[in-house]
Amino acid sequence: MQTEHGHDEKNAAALNSVGAAALLTGLKIVVGLLSGSLGILAEAAHSGLDLVAAVVTLVAVRVAGKPPDQSHPYGHGKVENLSALVETLLLLATCGWIIYESIRRLISGQAHVDASFWAFAVMGISIVVDISRSRMLARVAAKHRSQALEADALHFSTDVWSSAVVVVGLVGVKLADYFPGLDFLHRADAVAALVVGGIVVVVSGRLGWRTIEALLDTSPAGAAETIKAKVEKVEKVLDCHAIRVRHSGPHYFVDLHITLDGEQPLHAAHALTEEVERVVGEVLPGADVTVHPEPNIERPKAPAASPGTGSAK
Repeated sequence: MQTEHGHDEKNAAALNSVGAAALLTGLKIVVGLLSGSLGILAEAAHSGLDLVAAVVTLVAVRVAGKPPDQSHPYGHGKVENLSALVETLLLLATCGWIIYESIRRLISGQAHVDASFWAFAVMGISIVVDISRSRMLARVAAKHRSQALEADALHFSTDVWSSAVVVVGLVGVKLADYFPGLDFLHRADAVAALVVGGIVVVVSGRLGWRTIEALLDTSPAGAAETIKAKVEKVEKVLDCHAIRVRHSGPHYFVDLHITLDGEQPLHAAHALTEEVERVVGEVLPGADVTVHPEPNIERPKAPAASPGTGSAK
């Protein structure tokens, strides 16, 4: 199970994410309103939802860190999976407005964007902050197998690309101001916002699918096959079957059956199950493993019919 140090590290990462999201949301709202850039306002909406998601993640990480109790014998790890689903829904909620407003501006052409120094500055700050916190969150998420922190890291790595797209849109607007022949580039900002909306949809869809699989207890791909192959290499284990793998937050739970020589004494069978637990722990570190040993008892074969015997006449 997760140590207190690991729980504190996850909390610190989630809290850091909340602070960064609050800073970026405020900056983007101010500069977006002053410049009239839909791309920046779209990014502000994205960052605002990231702020909400970061708060949800912080709460989820703290709740998921609680030890198992009578009502939750498998722990509270599913709260992390649930928070990742909430993040997905929040991200999808903003896509409608971004895409609608982008298309409206592209059709009407009635949108003035001030591609000022501050517009570029806030997007540059956003990219630097998002790169820093996405790497930090990804590192902690991988270390502690936290889907909630992984979702946050994915969001902010996506923000890097979407912010870069907005910068390209602002550059297009700036070029149109300097070169009248490139007037069509005034629409680059709306196109950039449309691309941001598309990025959010794709990332949200992928994250949502993975989250639903976790909530439905879908086994990690290839885990059962790897466990079977390794366990069957353990000396005196004749067969490994009925393998079930599920995960709740950062924790894995594994149930499996092994076939043993029926002549083994109880203490030897018990020692063998502990060895199997150790081997499974190499595949899924920290897993809660339940091993059910079964004796290898062959059914007696039916006696062959004697020569010359037949049915009574």
